Amino acid sequence: MFEDKDLVKRTLDGDKEAFEMIVQRYKQPLLNYIGRMVGERELALDFTQDVFIKTYASLHTYRPQHKFSTWLFKIASNLTIDYWRKKKIVAFSLDQTREDADYRPSIQIPSKDLSIVEKFELSEVRERIEKAMEKIPPSLRELFVWRHINEFSYEEIAEIKSLPVGTIKNKVFQAKESIRRNLEESK
Repeated sequence: MFEDKDLVKRTLDGDKEAFEMIVQRYKQPLLNYIGRMVGERELALDFTQDVFIKTYASLHTYRPQHKFSTWLFKIASNLTIDYWRKKKIVAFSLDQTREDADYRPSIQIPSKDLSIVEKFELSEVRERIEKAMEKIPPSLRELFVWRHINEFSYEEIAEIKSLPVGTIKNKVFQAKESIRRNLEESK
């Protein structure tokens, strides 16, 4: 299996299959992240495609000393921020502590071959989590999704957001605590 840096180099050298390997590697993680940030599957599919188009067009600016995934998700983050601005959805500063959010994404939890009872239970859990996440600001939701759904390290998130690692750890903790409180309140 090729490393991302090798695939980037091969793509820049004209190997179209190398970029297809990048797309296959990051398509689902990007779609998961963007979907949770914009809340609409079709829009998330379009945005994911846009991220890959922007990535391909600016691949020559990528610096191999940096991790490719953080560079790629920085592009995705900028795209969602632009979307929030255009939709006049409030994009919160990481320093703000506003509890209510105008933006309400949905969370999709995949189910494969589950019984009817399991599907019902899963649906109830998903609904509770969605409601709990709707109540936290998009900036905290974004960090929570990156850390606990996309499984990015704190260092990777800090690089994407150009913030200190300690700030990221603090904000991810705030997001988890807010979601936990919201889940407890909804019992």
